[in-house]
Amino acid sequence: MSEENIPYEQTELYKIRHTAAHVLAEAVLVHYPDAKLGFGPPVEDGFYYDFDLGQEENGKAVAFTPEKLAEIEKTMKKLLKKNAPLQNRTMGIAEAKELFADQPFKQYQIDSLAEGKLDEDGNTTQEAASEVSIYQHREFADLCRGPHVPFTKKVRHNAVKLLRSGGAYWLGNENNQQLQRIYGTAFENKEELAEFLRLLEEAKMRDHRKLGRELELFHISQLVGSGLILWLPKGATLRDILERFMRDAQIKSGYLPVITPNIGNLELYKTSGHYPYYKDSQFPPIEVDDELYMLKPMNCPHHCEVYKSKARSYRDLPLRLAEFGTVYRYEKSGELNGLTRVRGFTQDDAHLFTTPDQLEQEFIGVMELIQHVFTTMGMTDVRARLGTHELDNDKYIGDPAIWEKGIDAIKGACDRVGLPYTVEAGEAAFYGPKLDFIVRDVLKREWQLGTIQVDFNLPERFDLEYVGEDGEKHRPVMIHRAPFGSMERFTGILIEHFNGAFPLWLSPVQMVVIPIADRHVAYGQKVADELREAGFRVELDAGSERMNKKIRNAQLQKTPYMLVIGDSEQEAGAVAVRTRNNENRGAMSVADFKAHAQAMVDSFAQEL
Repeated sequence: MSEENIPYEQTELYKIRHTAAHVLAEAVLVHYPDAKLGFGPPVEDGFYYDFDLGQEENGKAVAFTPEKLAEIEKTMKKLLKKNAPLQNRTMGIAEAKELFADQPFKQYQIDSLAEGKLDEDGNTTQEAASEVSIYQHREFADLCRGPHVPFTKKVRHNAVKLLRSGGAYWLGNENNQQLQRIYGTAFENKEELAEFLRLLEEAKMRDHRKLGRELELFHISQLVGSGLILWLPKGATLRDILERFMRDAQIKSGYLPVITPNIGNLELYKTSGHYPYYKDSQFPPIEVDDELYMLKPMNCPHHCEVYKSKARSYRDLPLRLAEFGTVYRYEKSGELNGLTRVRGFTQDDAHLFTTPDQLEQEFIGVMELIQHVFTTMGMTDVRARLGTHELDNDKYIGDPAIWEKGIDAIKGACDRVGLPYTVEAGEAAFYGPKLDFIVRDVLKREWQLGTIQVDFNLPERFDLEYVGEDGEKHRPVMIHRAPFGSMERFTGILIEHFNGAFPLWLSPVQMVVIPIADRHVAYGQKVADELREAGFRVELDAGSERMNKKIRNAQLQKTPYMLVIGDSEQEAGAVAVRTRNNENRGAMSVADFKAHAQAMVDSFAQEL
């Protein structure tokens, strides 16, 4: 099996990063001998370690400065060069507590292991331990199950980088003590590290929060509330374009629109199982007329009630209900991030109600729709992940036999269309298995976007029925799907994927008409009106600035086309066409430019 096909946790890179985390902690103890150690695991792009450095005289927690971080990195590299074997051993609970007598967070971990609460990595576990696993190199020891490289020198000193530091609550609970977290990364060689750092700098330039301000797409007001998005005119236009695109695709595929309220009776979510299963991620219930209501966390319970609004026959199925439904989730303030992690968001949600015989074909239809979305958006590096349940985990509801039916249906659909997929236990929704589409953007970052879920459980919980061909009542199967996922998150990803330079069809402003002098403004207005009448999104820059400044302003806004008008263009009924990439296309009749632009829009062209 090739390295890219095995789980990250089993790769050499994972071992390198895990070992680097231990050496980081060793280096911190050189500079802060009394530091208290938290957790230090590998993560997707590197590793981190949490520390308590004590308090300053003013009572504030001691934090790592950028200068101190640089010193710690130097120490870390020296320690890597010295080399030392990593030795693993197990010991009893009492012996481990003695070894870590001066480390309160390790003491908590050991007690949690003994009680079956947490494992060595801080993950919830059900198994009480009588022994713990220790990894040690030189004088440094840590609670750890591994895996690691055999010698610290296997972590190349020139392929390690400490990235930043910040606050992190112990056990991720904001009511607990705040620790100081150092984030770092490590690779197998310096060339891979250099490429990662290059992409990291590119990511900073493409940050959707930065571009969102510069391009006037969205705003977050603390007076409105954290994690609640104010869409500015250009951002609202972009979102509307995406919604229209999806609505058109859904109409062609036989979806029917529905609209449901943003609030619902608590009993609705108890019936669906969303409450109390996800109580901690939902806003608290609101009392209204002696009844409890909740901000809508999911659209599916409402769509089940739409299904039940009248008697259904097998002739009515499949029934495809679609809604751009706004939902609300309580995200911790430290986890909020621009458009990609918010508290109120709109899903391009749909629920298909099918007979068991229709399930596989309908699932394939949804797969094809999602692949059409990604292809149109220029996202071609896509993989599929089948998320299944974990046995003996009370997070999941329903009969195991029903779960197997759903898993088999997804596998059958993937096999029929020849779609490769990986299987990952624990990635299912609480009510059924799902197929997630993982997209890699131009910066090689992976995003989970489109998702399709098979659900035998909610039809049971809501007592959904249809009359079959045999005249008997039967239970439909549900498919949940959201190709974009959420409008907010998808837009944030698109901004970074395109670096704000959207294809012509997707650009909030597609072209700016730029008269050179006042005498060209009237003709410029006529051109703008003609293009607007043809359905294009056009601005006229009739200001007093010089032509080059107007062009530069349009380029900074990443507007695809600048249509410059001077005497010769006005006399010829033409425009001089420039692109945001500073390419001068020369003069073109308005009719020819209009035909060119329309062809690009109709074909969803990626290039200008």
